[in-house]
Amino acid sequence: MSLLDRLKAQIAQDGPIGVPEFFTRCLHDPRDGYYATRPDLGAGGDFITAPLVSQMFGELIGLWVLETWTRLGRPAPFRLVEMGPGDGTLMSDLLRAGRLDPAFLAAAEVWLVEVSAPLKAKQAAKLSDAPRWVGRLDEVPGGAPMILVANELLDCLPARQFVRTKDGWAERVIGLGEDGQLAFGLRGLGKSPDAAPLHLPEAGKGSIWESSPAQAALASDIAHRLVADGGAALLIDYGRAEPEAGDTLQAIQNHVKVDPLKTAGLADLTVWADFPAVVAAARETGAKAGPILSQAEFLLALGIEARAQALAKARPDRADQLGRQLDRLIGKAQMGALFKVACLCAPDLSPPLFEDAT
Repeated sequence: MSLLDRLKAQIAQDGPIGVPEFFTRCLHDPRDGYYATRPDLGAGGDFITAPLVSQMFGELIGLWVLETWTRLGRPAPFRLVEMGPGDGTLMSDLLRAGRLDPAFLAAAEVWLVEVSAPLKAKQAAKLSDAPRWVGRLDEVPGGAPMILVANELLDCLPARQFVRTKDGWAERVIGLGEDGQLAFGLRGLGKSPDAAPLHLPEAGKGSIWESSPAQAALASDIAHRLVADGGAALLIDYGRAEPEAGDTLQAIQNHVKVDPLKTAGLADLTVWADFPAVVAAARETGAKAGPILSQAEFLLALGIEARAQALAKARPDRADQLGRQLDRLIGKAQMGALFKVACLCAPDLSPPLFEDAT
């Protein structure tokens, strides 16, 4: 029985489920979840991430990490952590940039937080020096500063959705339509098994508001660690820099948006990262956080144009390709504006480009 059929049977017996439960089952069901069984990255897969667009992305993040380590006082050892490391390309490129300072590589303990067995295999094949794998951040040992990187992780954490009706806000749920197929419906907030957000905004009828306790909880967990042990976390994802209404739930298969209710477990499912909530959660925990930059602002400040020129000079035959890659990463119509970057850090640290964090 497929995941879709099992979800239908569960709903028929127990009633509608919330969007977060559906989201988590689609991605992580042990038998049929997308990340548990068939994650497929790259041009020939379902979706492509920035590290797979160009080596420049990971190399520049490596330089940012190296400078952050220097500002930490060059501690040895320190935990170099990547959450949601994909196929290992980002960490591979990051460590190549780290060769500029052999002491950095000697001090770094590489930890990958990964729950997908297929992706662990890809990471092991990509990385020559075997890292250590854990399934949760709290399994990474404490007692030393941490520099954490997470690219396209927040969008894999579920969000609740609320719809403004003529009678007020109601929570969006997934039940069965008259045809027996999965369908969206509404549930009064008083009937929700979860506490509703404290402050749902004023909005017009039909507006959809998303709230991700999972994203905020992760930010709080990271911040607790940074306050206790020192360090910084760099979070990169597509999402919002200001609170706003909108339905961002989407399923991607073969680089095309598909119906999430018809492709349970067969497609990657995402929501936008809520960076304002992430930054607020980190600050409430005692860490510094922000400001929220666009990916273009971040990469341009790190010198991606100069890096592209240097690569093109070394390989003139790749100049056109490098130009396309550069545009994909920083172009306003590409990843440059849609993707945002935020930094969480210990109260006594000022990481590069985030010296104004509060």
